[in-house]
Amino acid sequence: MTALAPIRSAIEKRTGHDLRDVFLCHAWDDRKDAAKDLHDELEAENVSVWFSEKDVALGVPLLRAIDKGLAKSRAGIVLVTPALLKRLEAEGIADKELSALLARDLLIPVVHNTTYDDLREISPLLASRSGLDTSEDSMAEVALKIAELVDLVSTAAA
Repeated sequence: MTALAPIRSAIEKRTGHDLRDVFLCHAWDDRKDAAKDLHDELEAENVSVWFSEKDVALGVPLLRAIDKGLAKSRAGIVLVTPALLKRLEAEGIADKELSALLARDLLIPVVHNTTYDDLREISPLLASRSGLDTSEDSMAEVALKIAELVDLVSTAAA
């Protein structure tokens, strides 16, 4: 870990205060409901979240803003809903975000109002990741578990 300290320091200087704990990938249709709920619960647990609804300014190219958000986030969360599954099949922006997030070591799928079996049909790679399910835990409990993981990762990196 000591050998990586200069690299971590350089990354933090490059990204400054914009470095986020997590990037929240979600379907456009979920932005005012489930995705906002998860975002709000995570922030209540002191997890900094890159969320397109608050981080993409008017007039800014969406894909470039997403690209920067991905680069400045330590981990990824994919909110898997029926709407996201449809978006992934259509190979839209969510599909591009997922492709970038799948390359990361720390990617957490959160299944909401759907199942891992449904996810497996669309994205076997994402379905193979350990994740959380809102049919087993409330959104608040999901956020707490993610916050604990983020805290562990941050502590280990320090």
